[in-house]
Amino acid sequence: MRIELKPDERLENIGNDLKVIQNPAWFCYGTDAVMLAQFAAVKPGEKLVDFCTGTGIIPLLLFSRSKCMDMAGLEIQVAVADMARRSVKWNGLESNIKIIDGDLRESKRYFAAESVDVITCNPPYMCNTTGKQNTNDSKTIARHEVCCTIKDVIQNAGYLLRTGGRFYLVHRPERLADIFYWMRYYRLEPKRLQFVHSKLEQPPSLVLLEGQKGRKSGLIVHGPILAKSVGAGGAKEIGGENDDG
Repeated sequence: MRIELKPDERLENIGNDLKVIQNPAWFCYGTDAVMLAQFAAVKPGEKLVDFCTGTGIIPLLLFSRSKCMDMAGLEIQVAVADMARRSVKWNGLESNIKIIDGDLRESKRYFAAESVDVITCNPPYMCNTTGKQNTNDSKTIARHEVCCTIKDVIQNAGYLLRTGGRFYLVHRPERLADIFYWMRYYRLEPKRLQFVHSKLEQPPSLVLLEGQKGRKSGLIVHGPILAKSVGAGGAKEIGGENDDG
């Protein structure tokens, strides 16, 4: 299906005959989104919600990998959600992926409690009081905790997930103490963790994490992996939708 591209937009191939619309004036997806989609385990019969979906790249990649037929992406920026929705339509996946204009802090308006099997999130990494904030509102929202905090993300994931449901997150290692605290608080037990390095001799730049709702303690730490330019549509180095793209 052909969808008209707006000014500054480009269409990018992400493999398996799927494409995503990107706008470099806002942000472009990056390695972190691709690696999260590779880390997440999703089964065909499950229901998935992607918080902070941005371009819709994670649901599109997960559909390509898992053929999960019931996915939704939640995005607070109306124009960005429109771009993601047009990507879904371009690929003919409207019956499989629904893009919702909405605030994840109000997730109960869109989904019933304990109705979701899997939640993924590539959230803003930086506290609102730290870091050099971009004057471009779209990039600021994508990079800084302006519209949601890590507590908001985890609290709402805990509300939506059924018992045993899985939460997949990509974030910065320096935020792990906060992440573990809020995951335990909202009954999302950390179960799998993997550090991502730009170079193995350097400290990790990202962490991939899986939590499961209502499960017993027991964390598996996988060996570190190296982040490279990932093949899905030529994703850039670590930083993704939280960088300038």
